[in-house]
Formats: sequence, structure tokens, C-alpha cells
Amino acid sequence: MQTTFNTLLPIAIGGDHAGFEYKKQIIDWLEHSSLSIKDFGTNSLASVDYPDFAHPVASMVEQGEAAFGILLCGSANGVAMTANKHQTIRAGLCWNSEVAKLVRLHNNANIICIPARFVTLELAIDMINIFMQTNFEGGRHQTRIDKISC
Repeated sequence: MQTTFNTLLPIAIGGDHAGFEYKKQIIDWLEHSSLSIKDFGTNSLASVDYPDFAHPVASMVEQGEAAFGILLCGSANGVAMTANKHQTIRAGLCWNSEVAKLVRLHNNANIICIPARFVTLELAIDMINIFMQTNFEGGRHQTRIDKISC
């Protein structure tokens, strides 16, 4: 599998109960591609609080200990809002393949957030694959990214 990220680092992944089933299958797919994973949970369908899983993923990416992050929850809004509280995180909420490409191409996203209740598993995997293969375009987009931090 081709990726624009450092494959020597693990991929950080986490999500709440709504994303649990997809997370298990995404991990299997990534491991089948010989990529290393750091799974921050959750590990069941029991109701949990998404920040408990989004913050560790964002922290690992922010500290340069993960190539990038994957977060899943029902709408992906909660995990995206939580991850984006971290100063150097650019978590992009993706609901189709074009958005997955654009959050990398234009926004240099380092976490992809997937709404498990609104996309198929096949689409989720396709979006992750596109996210991993897309390079940041830079240029005028870097100027905009430089203005994000407070």
C-alpha cells in the first residue's frame, strides 16, 4: 500500500461505541497491509465518552509518535471537535472520497474522522486509503494553515 505518511510510525486509531465495529475491521485491513497500529479503544459496544479516545489519538499524532490518526464515532463531529482542540492537529471530518482527498490536499489533515453511522465500511476504508495516498499541495494552502493556530 502506498502512503504519503511515515510508515515507520504506527497509525493511531480510536473511537467510541458507534465506531467500534468499523474500527476492528479497519485495523484488520491496515494490519493486512503490514502497517503498525496503536489502538486506543474502545473495545466493546458499551456506551463510552468519545473524548476519552480522541484525546490519546490526537496526543500521539501531536507528539510525532504516530504517522497520522483515525477517529470514528457516530457522526464524527465529536471526535473531530475534540481532536482539533490540540494545537497542531488538523482533524478532518470525511463523508465521501473527495472530502478525504481534499482534507489532505488543501488542509494537510493529520487525523481523518469517520462518521460510522453515515458511511459504509467500504467507503470508510476507501477514504482512509485516499487520505494516506494524498500529498499536501502546499503553496497558498500552507499560508492558510499557518493562520489556523490561536
